Amino acid sequence: MSHETDTRDPGDVGPGFMDAAELTVREGIARYVIGFVLACALTAASFYVLTTSLIWGPAIPVALVALAIAQMGVHLVFFLHINTAPDNTNNVLALAFGVLIVALVIGGSLWIMDHLNENMTPMHQMMQMQR
Repeated sequence: MSHETDTRDPGDVGPGFMDAAELTVREGIARYVIGFVLACALTAASFYVLTTSLIWGPAIPVALVALAIAQMGVHLVFFLHINTAPDNTNNVLALAFGVLIVALVIGGSLWIMDHLNENMTPMHQMMQMQR
């Protein structure tokens, strides 16, 4: 087996990892652990919001939405490494496209379910057809 030198460019890293060459393994793991702790804390906070009487009842959905958005932010930054670095443009565009597709599917499904009654045969006509 020959001992060849590694000819890869140390700056040639994946998108979102511009500072990966300067990161030690310990720092990389620390970032994931911080993200994990934040994600667990936000999950626990969501369950706490549901069980506490400290939050006004009608405000609970708003609090849950805020915690869900914070949870998505933690996942994007700490696990998917989405940041404002110039090499991250494609990741952000892919994420935006994915969000658009999900919004269209959910919005379209809700629109279809909302308009189902307009296209249905009225119940009294269906009962007459069965006789």
